[in-house]
Amino acid sequence: MRIRFTKMQGAGNDFVVLDETRARFNLSTAQYRFLADRHFGVGADQILTVRPAPNDTLDFEYVIHNADGGEVEHCGNGARCFVRYVRDKGLTTKDRVRVKVQQGEIELQMNADGRVTVNMGAPILDLLKVPFKADGLKHALVNGCEVWQLPLKAAKTDAEAHVAVVSMGNPHAVQVVDNVDTASVLTHGPLIEHHPSFPNRVNAGFMQIVSRDVVRLRVYERGAGETLACGTGACAAVVAGIRMGLLNPKVDVQTHGGTLTIEWQGLAKNDLSQAVFMTGPATSVFEGEIDVPNLP
Repeated sequence: MRIRFTKMQGAGNDFVVLDETRARFNLSTAQYRFLADRHFGVGADQILTVRPAPNDTLDFEYVIHNADGGEVEHCGNGARCFVRYVRDKGLTTKDRVRVKVQQGEIELQMNADGRVTVNMGAPILDLLKVPFKADGLKHALVNGCEVWQLPLKAAKTDAEAHVAVVSMGNPHAVQVVDNVDTASVLTHGPLIEHHPSFPNRVNAGFMQIVSRDVVRLRVYERGAGETLACGTGACAAVVAGIRMGLLNPKVDVQTHGGTLTIEWQGLAKNDLSQAVFMTGPATSVFEGEIDVPNLP
């Protein structure tokens, strides 16, 4: 089967975007994995699919598959690329679109400066809904925010991560580190991702506080490994930092792929159900066609 695709990136987080507004490709998990493969396919952190809106109140459906072929709930950097794609392809003329994601709806805004703002919705702090199983784990309260002591079973020595747990439609475990350059992202990241306290696995965030308005962030993404940027990870990190009393409501998040601006007024307005807003770049890289083999 030959399919057309567009390669895009948002702050270095790269995507293969597929248009299924006219017909479904019905790709298997293995075929999504093939497209994401950087040696044999196109290469991407995630595969984004544009589908027709399921009802009249929405503009599109937005479906995300990780590089391992598994479908996931949300991808913030991908959401920005999504709205640029549908605008560039003439699928809509709107500056603001509402789309269905796996666990709800989000709103995307194309700005005059070419950057995209995404209403990411309210953070999910209910541990059962993350989901996170805290049975038997110790925690400390930092400015009222629960920071969990997560034992990590490493090959040579045991370690411990101190994480705040947040969901932005997908689960995140955020820890504050002294320096992201020397943080144990590649060794502790996969241990946190597969920790039994997270039944759906988790994205592991490593955040360095530069000032109350600036952080540096690395994220070991579930099913993708470390990426150059993670939009939902940036949102989760800022929410965690604000709740711990370390950050102001509007923060620039510096990643290896670029800077994202995250705003959350949850503590300032004493309302944790306030939505998180993320603003950042979205760029088309190239277009092409690829023959996708029949894979189960």
